[in-house]
Amino acid sequence: MYQVITMYGDNEPWWFFEDWKEDITEEKQFDNFEEAEKYFDERWDALSQDFIYHNTKKNYLSAFWNEEDERWCEECDDYLQQYWGLALLMDDKAITVESRKETYETTNTSGKAKCCKRFKQGA
Repeated sequence: MYQVITMYGDNEPWWFFEDWKEDITEEKQFDNFEEAEKYFDERWDALSQDFIYHNTKKNYLSAFWNEEDERWCEECDDYLQQYWGLALLMDDKAITVESRKETYETTNTSGKAKCCKRFKQGA
């Protein structure tokens, strides 16, 4: 089973931290890859129109954001960038298939990416 998910939160979709599913705002399921890819393409095109920055991996994992979309983190004592994530998954895991669309393998970033210090402590 394939899923195309949209997420919103502190982390880009490729991190898959323990509680990553809590950030899901929409999930569509598909029986075959072609249908899932078509829907992913439609969502990617729409999100790329709404956000200034994006970072996309070749295996259908993308993050979109605008610099002013941040939230205050008490633990970090700092502001964290908020991301809209888009992912095409198979059984809730990243797929190994590489995208065929060159624009998916791009980045347009602000250099302002931050992550919560609580995640860095365990590294």
